[in-house]
Amino acid sequence: MASRILPISKIAILSLFICVALVSADKEEEEYGLVRDGDDKKHFLGHKMEKLSHFRFYWHDTYSGKNPSAVTIVKPPANHTTMTGFGTVTAFDDPLTAKPELSSKLLGRAEGFYAVSSQEEFSLLIAMNFVFLQGKYNGSTISIFGRNRVPDKVRELPVIGGSGLFRFARGYAQVSTYSYDTASGDAVAEYNVYLLHY
Repeated sequence: MASRILPISKIAILSLFICVALVSADKEEEEYGLVRDGDDKKHFLGHKMEKLSHFRFYWHDTYSGKNPSAVTIVKPPANHTTMTGFGTVTAFDDPLTAKPELSSKLLGRAEGFYAVSSQEEFSLLIAMNFVFLQGKYNGSTISIFGRNRVPDKVRELPVIGGSGLFRFARGYAQVSTYSYDTASGDAVAEYNVYLLHY
């Protein structure tokens, strides 16, 4: 009866190949900046403590005028009509101001799109970046993605990330409609953003 056990020399060679493969994989990860060790987090974050920030600003979504900040880019097919405008997609580059008046201090821009995502109620799927243009936050962004049920007095949207001074950001935004023009579709919304970041 032949033995099914590998000779010691073959086991040693097989072990050597496995070790070489693991070392090569580690070197490849280092070259591409991939890190597995959780201890590197302290170095990467520069020993910074996580903090909670609250930002309040006003979002101006304007369809009217010669230079609108919101433009419908997709309309539903003619044979598919709903009371909500289901399927409509709008791109926007909206000013963010310190006060409800458009003439107040410009803090940044909201860039993104929203789609009417419900057939029964006026609810939007919204994806956007708040791009800050003032002070120490200039160039930093906050990313938001979520459901915005417009008829609700206060809506809550998740913060899914950020860049610049908002790296590793997480939190939520509370949105309330400040004003809405039914004829033009122009709207002003108040955003209160609560953010955990480093």
